Amino acid sequence: MYDVIVIGSGPGGYVAAIRAAQLGLKTAIVEKYPTLGGTCLNVGCIPSKALLDSSEHYHNAAHTFKTHGINLSSLKVDIKQMIARKDDVVKQNVDGIQYLMKKNKIDVHQGLGSFVDKSTIKVTKDDGSSENIQGKNIIIATGSKPSTLPFIKLDKKRVITSTEALNLKEIPKNMIVIGGGVIGMELGSVYGRMGAKVSVVEYMDSLIPTMDRTMGKELQKSLKKLGFEFYLKHKVVEVENKGKEVVVKAENSKGETVELKADYVLVSIGRRPYTDGLNAEAAGVKITDRGQVEVDDHLRTNVSNIYAIGDVVKGAMLAHKAEEEGTFVAEVIAGQKPHINYNLIPGVVYTWPEVAAVGFTEEQLKEKGIKYKTGKFPFMASGRARASMDIDGLVKVLADAETDEILGVHMIGPRTADMIAEAVVAMEFRASAEDISRMSHAHPTYTEAFKEACLAATDNRALHI
Repeated sequence: MYDVIVIGSGPGGYVAAIRAAQLGLKTAIVEKYPTLGGTCLNVGCIPSKALLDSSEHYHNAAHTFKTHGINLSSLKVDIKQMIARKDDVVKQNVDGIQYLMKKNKIDVHQGLGSFVDKSTIKVTKDDGSSENIQGKNIIIATGSKPSTLPFIKLDKKRVITSTEALNLKEIPKNMIVIGGGVIGMELGSVYGRMGAKVSVVEYMDSLIPTMDRTMGKELQKSLKKLGFEFYLKHKVVEVENKGKEVVVKAENSKGETVELKADYVLVSIGRRPYTDGLNAEAAGVKITDRGQVEVDDHLRTNVSNIYAIGDVVKGAMLAHKAEEEGTFVAEVIAGQKPHINYNLIPGVVYTWPEVAAVGFTEEQLKEKGIKYKTGKFPFMASGRARASMDIDGLVKVLADAETDEILGVHMIGPRTADMIAEAVVAMEFRASAEDISRMSHAHPTYTEAFKEACLAATDNRALHI
């Protein structure tokens, strides 16, 4: 009998298992795939960042090296080597998780985990054989899968999801991206940088529509420089694979039909909670109409010894959100009283420039009727950004109009994925814009832009603009 059984080994699941083991609980993890790490390590965060880095190196070699005084000839992409390097990065990370399981004495059961009852999990292996394991507490961490539309047939050759986009054998001449969210913009960037003509079809009137609207507008400007075309406020009505070409039909806001053609169509309209084969009903666990596992504020399901975390429950589908929840649940099971502030979990888009945000958007503050002030600072005015030729984007700080407490930080620019951590720390300690503006930031660095935006929010005192 285990103290804790975790179903799913993505960032939420493996972190939950490690924390449970650290707390002295006898722990097992069940994973249906041959490798640990879930979507994030195998076909998500890690491989996409590997390709984003490779494609950015190529793009810089082709477009900025000459300005730096570096001359190259016969520059070309070896897509096979690029994919091979990505696979090696994935393997290193996956092997690292395997090591952590051994280090923490966590039993790994490979196979599909499904409920027999509230304390028994059946693990069905690839060869059809199965075993039952029992646990006092069960954590569901089964993650998510790419969503599609009912009329779109994903053949995974020409009409693809993010998973297939990580393993293309060629650089597309033309790629249509259905969905202007995070995944579509990241993977569109990978191939756009290498010469593909990318067309984005988005139902909403802005890119990355869940983020502050300023970020979407700025990202659109940057991606246009890569040759991206945008069809915002367009509803896809038909996707037809005609062999070596895919035809996409979409309706604009006037109801007119627009027809686009490409050799690949990437469907990136979001992800859905994945509970296929879990047999949750055998344990009496409630699944919502949206396919999510229903949980309370302690991430406990309606069955007292069963918890759920990550993409399979409500909230943003982010690896680091799942990690926080994994740690949280392990500590709850051990009798501790942990806490998560969901408003301070940052979101990042790993395009270039990167987009990063934490806290409230301007739209949310308006909706809530909270009076706020805004400070902005463009990277064009940053000495460090000029030195690296990364002058696109800005930092935007939203602070309470009366108390000056920072309520939201939104960045688009170089290395903002790392810079946002300073904003998270500041907001965890309820810092004011004045607090940040009084802190010394090394010069020249990109982070000075955050200080300057805070100065701008505090009586418009920015020094370098």
